[in-house]
Amino acid sequence: MTTDIDLQRAIAALDEYGYDKKLSTDLEQARNKQQMRKYLDSLDYSLRRMELLQESVNEWVAERKALLAQQENIQTYKTKIINLSKELNLSYNEVLEIMSKLDSKN
Repeated sequence: MTTDIDLQRAIAALDEYGYDKKLSTDLEQARNKQQMRKYLDSLDYSLRRMELLQESVNEWVAERKALLAQQENIQTYKTKIINLSKELNLSYNEVLEIMSKLDSKN
């Protein structure tokens, strides 16, 4: 019987903890625009600091987008080489070798 009560208390405590986490203004918990706004309001930063934060975030986002675009281009390039190797009935490395030789001639 005591273990049932202890178990119920533990579950209730976990539920309460989860509920508190959902309502927190913690950045880790922010999953939508409203929660992000609530977090930003809790920072109580000056307008200048918020502008600096905005500038930093914009730069970070631009860098991430560029990195993702680069990775996508690399993957597309690799896929084209794979398709070419299948078409020519050569291995991937053989195609790269031929491309390298052609590039060194130019």
